[in-house]
Amino acid sequence: MTLLATAKQKGAGIGAAALSIIAAAIALEGGYVNHSADPGGETNMGVTVAVARNAGYTGPMRTLPREVAESIYYDRYLVKPGLAPLIPIDAAVTQELFDTTVNMGPARPSRWFQQGIIAICRTRIAVDGQIGPRTIAAYAACQQSIGATTLCTRMLDRLDSSQRAEYDRLVRVNPTLRVFHKGWLAHRVGNVDRAKCGAPAA
Repeated sequence: MTLLATAKQKGAGIGAAALSIIAAAIALEGGYVNHSADPGGETNMGVTVAVARNAGYTGPMRTLPREVAESIYYDRYLVKPGLAPLIPIDAAVTQELFDTTVNMGPARPSRWFQQGIIAICRTRIAVDGQIGPRTIAAYAACQQSIGATTLCTRMLDRLDSSQRAEYDRLVRVNPTLRVFHKGWLAHRVGNVDRAKCGAPAA
């Protein structure tokens, strides 16, 4: 049984919130794409052919089942990078980190998150791109100190700013990616509603 199947059986809490976060990412990614400028090659629902094969899917990418995509998202982009424990603490920030992780891998957004904790919360944690118990605990402690809504809003602003700067950098070093730049800025920067800040995971 996959981690996602286990989460679905639970039916609430992290499982239900994770499914909502994953559904938002799939809606943003859309269906099958095979753009010549995309280094990921064939992609469906945001899952590249390499990632699908690594997860054991051997069928055509055009007909990638949604449940396979959901399971990959949950296992590879939510649980493995350490984001799942953040869901009940701050679902909005988790959604932002998850979406960016889907788009560019976990290392950069994880470091931006740690840097944001240091800057906003005036605390010391390692900036190693590994979101573990210490990073989660530091965020939870800061939330208790300055308030859930304030911390969430400020963190989302910082993450969006770092993400925008990274997209600009990617286009500078690889101009063939410019075809994606407008879409990145329109759909991946500022895509998490600040009204979600402070709301319980659902």
